[in-house]
Amino acid sequence: MGAEAMSEERLTGGCQCGAVRYALHASIGNPCICHCRMCQKAFGSYFAPLGGVPRDKFELTRGEIATFMSSDAAERGFCRDCGTPLTFRYLSEPEINVSMGSLDDPSSVRPVLQVGTETRVPWFAELASLPAASTDESTAPDRLQAICNGNHQHPDHDTADWHVPGQRG
Repeated sequence: MGAEAMSEERLTGGCQCGAVRYALHASIGNPCICHCRMCQKAFGSYFAPLGGVPRDKFELTRGEIATFMSSDAAERGFCRDCGTPLTFRYLSEPEINVSMGSLDDPSSVRPVLQVGTETRVPWFAELASLPAASTDESTAPDRLQAICNGNHQHPDHDTADWHVPGQRG
């Protein structure tokens, strides 16, 4: 769908390597974190932050999303180059959910609900009380410099074009 047919609202996001970029032309509805076992495995995490927009308000602006049918009812989208989880959708529903961590500004959408709590890790509520350190404080200076010098992550904004660093083939 062309940008001229979209609304003025626009949130952008994409994968870690920059091969896939998207724009949302509506506010994210029902932002939640899902603790179900499928989401835990799909995200390689304790939960998955997701929020939906109508499918016609989701615009793929670069690349293609690979998909995996995690059940007969749902498909999960990801970048086939870097593996970033990007979307989730029930095939029978009119919306598509995006992984809120893939938004360019993930802090712009606050979850309002937890679902799949039957498999929430029992100590989840304790995570915020763990000791905390910034990246500068927790990473050796030489390692931090090496990461900065060899960073292959796409910036948190749209770019005119982008070579996917580290891509093989």
